[in-house]
Amino acid sequence: MKDQIKTLARQYAADIVANRRHLHANPELSFNEYNTARFVAEQLKAIGLTPQEGVANTGLVALIEGRKTASSENRVVGLRADMDALPIHEANDVPYKSTVEGVMHACGHDVHTSSLLGTARILQELRDQFEGTVKLVFQPAEEKAPGGASLMIKDGVLENPAPASMLGQHVAPNVPVGKIGFREGMYMASTDELYLTVIGKGGHGAMPDQLIDPVLIASHIIVALQQIISRNRKPANPSVLSFGRFIADGVTNVIPNEVKIEGTFRCMDEEWREDGLRRMKKMAEGMAEAMGAVCEFTVVRGYPFLKNHPELTRRMRSSATEYMGPENIVNLDLWMAGEDFAFYSQVVDSCFYRLGTRNEERGIISGVHTPTFDIDESALEIGAGLMSWLAVEELRVKN
Repeated sequence: MKDQIKTLARQYAADIVANRRHLHANPELSFNEYNTARFVAEQLKAIGLTPQEGVANTGLVALIEGRKTASSENRVVGLRADMDALPIHEANDVPYKSTVEGVMHACGHDVHTSSLLGTARILQELRDQFEGTVKLVFQPAEEKAPGGASLMIKDGVLENPAPASMLGQHVAPNVPVGKIGFREGMYMASTDELYLTVIGKGGHGAMPDQLIDPVLIASHIIVALQQIISRNRKPANPSVLSFGRFIADGVTNVIPNEVKIEGTFRCMDEEWREDGLRRMKKMAEGMAEAMGAVCEFTVVRGYPFLKNHPELTRRMRSSATEYMGPENIVNLDLWMAGEDFAFYSQVVDSCFYRLGTRNEERGIISGVHTPTFDIDESALEIGAGLMSWLAVEELRVKN
């Protein structure tokens, strides 16, 4: 089976690359992946599948049915790919450069989608050689809250049939092409956006005694909130609080009436997440009140933290080692970025691994979310073949 998968991945590699280039040249933003969804549906229908379209509006689900046996009915593995692009103007000079002004596949979702289409083609051809069901999940809007994963779950993507495990892969521009990364347990952070408005009383900078200075008060609040992280969080629990926007629209001698602050809070524990947000809100509002001002504290909830089920991840690492060779498997560090695959990981045993795409000799070194991001496209054959092998192996274990 492994050799058959590798042969088919190699056979379909040119088509997978062509699909990736088509998607890259025609990116669509979160919740607007209409043409992308139509393209995916056409590809799935062409290999004999009947996709369920319109899941979470622009998402799709399709089933590949293996051999039917008495024990195969409840053996289901889910494979996920995200489809949306980012509002970034592409700076690459390549034949498949984005044709949509200001929109670019700068996070590799074109890779994930085309790779899963390749996986679908491989598994559909080999469906008589494995037992169980492979559930293909093509998901919209990973890049924008509330996250397409949460909406697909609400639309029943984890039901009828219910996958016993979910697998997802993501490009890794810091990992050389040909290598695959795994990490057990906590891997990526929860992500919440914080919006604060400190309202005081502005006026002439020469008469501070007649004012309630929101600039000074907001500055105290920012410093104090960092102490919540350093003095209330357990040291072994990674957490980040960062503020990237502070708007005090005055001038040298005019203090404004209000200050607006925007930031992000990220952590690896849902209990601490709730406690930290509660403490920050209470402190910010209390400090402002104590200084005669008002603080409006708003939280826009993002994604939960992503946890890789330890036993499942060990199995996937072992299977990947068999497929790729031990020299091509690497350990991943904790990453404080967010990913809405985390919603699946909070509900079902999940493994989110990384597909190496870096090629320093060819200058393919840019990180995700940058205008020069690109991949070594030989990763596509690897991605499609490996995910096929992992799915088959997981179904075999579930026997």
